[in-house]
Amino acid sequence: MRFLPQAFSNRKVPVAIPRDMQDVVDALKESKTKMECLRRAYDILSERYHGHRFKTYTHLTELFSSDLLLFWNRRGFLHCTNLNYLLKILLVKSGLFKDEEIFFRWTAIWFVSPHQYVTVKINEADKVNVDLWGKIYGIPFGEYAHGVRSGSFRERT
Repeated sequence: MRFLPQAFSNRKVPVAIPRDMQDVVDALKESKTKMECLRRAYDILSERYHGHRFKTYTHLTELFSSDLLLFWNRRGFLHCTNLNYLLKILLVKSGLFKDEEIFFRWTAIWFVSPHQYVTVKINEADKVNVDLWGKIYGIPFGEYAHGVRSGSFRERT
């Protein structure tokens, strides 16, 4: 899916972040391993945010926003690209991950709808796929939505 704009993949980690986001980062810094940090960040973000098939289209203008404060202060729906941006910020700011260990990937849901997920490098041998947007549709930690493997039409909680 090389035709998709790289603007969604090249967002830089900001120097300054909201104070309560920094509190989350400070807690993540206490993680003993990269995997623990990644899992904790995943759990924190998936408690605050979720994907939604139809809102992806009805909130299309939000897709192009890069307003970190807007994203962080919201609860509920966020686009996959914005969720992944928040994950990148938490991981890099934790100090356990480098920017170049977080890879934004593209796939297609139902073969027509572009979807972004993240691959995170844990060490030389291990990489973990993360799809925060798809969790509500039953996509577990370590996997990502693609093709018809994108959950049922009914949301799961």
